[in-house]
Amino acid sequence: MKVLIIGSGGREHAIGWKLAQSNLLTRLYFAPGNPGTASLGLNVPIDPLDFEELKTFAIETELDMMIVGPEQPLVEGLFDFFADDPLLSNVKVIGPSKKAAQLEGSKEFAKQFMQRHKIPTAAYQSFDEVSYPGGCLFIDSLKAPYVLKADGLAAGKGVLILDDAEEAKTALHEMLVDKKFGKASNKVVIEEFLKGVELSVFVLTDGKDYIILPEAKDYKRIGEDDSGPNTGGMGSVSPVSFATGRFMGKVEERIIKPTIEGLRKEGMRYQGFIFFGLMNVNDEPYVIEYNVRMGDPETQSVMMRIKNDLLRGLVHAASGNLSEFKLRLDSRAVATVVMVAGGYPDAYSKGDLITGLDSDLPENSFVFQAGTALDENNNIVTNGGRVLAVSSYGKHLIDAVLYSYKTLKKISFKNAYYRRDIGRDMVSNR
Repeated sequence: MKVLIIGSGGREHAIGWKLAQSNLLTRLYFAPGNPGTASLGLNVPIDPLDFEELKTFAIETELDMMIVGPEQPLVEGLFDFFADDPLLSNVKVIGPSKKAAQLEGSKEFAKQFMQRHKIPTAAYQSFDEVSYPGGCLFIDSLKAPYVLKADGLAAGKGVLILDDAEEAKTALHEMLVDKKFGKASNKVVIEEFLKGVELSVFVLTDGKDYIILPEAKDYKRIGEDDSGPNTGGMGSVSPVSFATGRFMGKVEERIIKPTIEGLRKEGMRYQGFIFFGLMNVNDEPYVIEYNVRMGDPETQSVMMRIKNDLLRGLVHAASGNLSEFKLRLDSRAVATVVMVAGGYPDAYSKGDLITGLDSDLPENSFVFQAGTALDENNNIVTNGGRVLAVSSYGKHLIDAVLYSYKTLKKISFKNAYYRRDIGRDMVSNR
């Protein structure tokens, strides 16, 4: 099979790493990819939002499958663009329809969907610029802290958690009136704060059946002990100690099944990954958010724990017979630590030389590249906030964590930073 992976981050590198192990694969492409993905296949300089260029490439290469990594092309309707074009009917697209992609593209849409299908989530109300005064009154009705979410896509930065009511009202004004996040904050969802521990659960679905992938826990804040501003993710671990059979049974019955059934009942075509961002509140699961693709950096941990051929599973998902695919998992734990550019998630430099990628790395560790590029001398340099992720296997989670940190010490670039407490909470709870 000829497969194209859309995207350029660590998530896409990890998916490509897994698919490269399949004996079904004959050619792997990335659009646009990064220097790390170039070791697995061919990078092609196509903008993920240039649907016409993707169409031309698919026809010229006689493409069999396209896997959409990031959310923006899905929200913009890439699945529908391919599905509705007779010339592209043979290309299996892994991802949801534009309508279903609203689960991530609109926080309000997702909340309304959860209400319709009685899926547990935090109480909320949504507001626009006109109803800003009502938003202030709603803040006054809640207990601190206050959660404000831009309705649309805001590159992972549209969620604010504030401890002071007046600060929350000021932030709401900045979002709705001053357009802090552009069109993404034309509407803002304000919801009650759920106190608990986060968990990322992923499924692969064909629209009627599903398989549950390995769960993961990610670490969003820039500072250790979960301090400082949110980021796209500073690390992840899998498995998660509190995701017991009993807890996951609740997740499946109360959240996964009604979500899949709700999509089917509402006629929303879906063949791909669903990411459930959950909160464990006193051993009860609540949905914080949906993503209509795999998460990053959770993917780097999840892919390593899938033992059998994922590409075969994707073929089944795209063909509507996922029930015939049985997932097998690696019993080992995986820990992923993200190395970022100094200053991230605020201003940071680019173009700094990365050294140590060619050093003698442990065989159970893998380096997935994200914010990297090649300079004029073909050296790998930094090109983003989250530069790379080191993922390692271990018999126990503590082993995996130690291997990742050992590997990180061999890699360096100017002002590099990474958290030194990834997995600590899960190890202490083991």
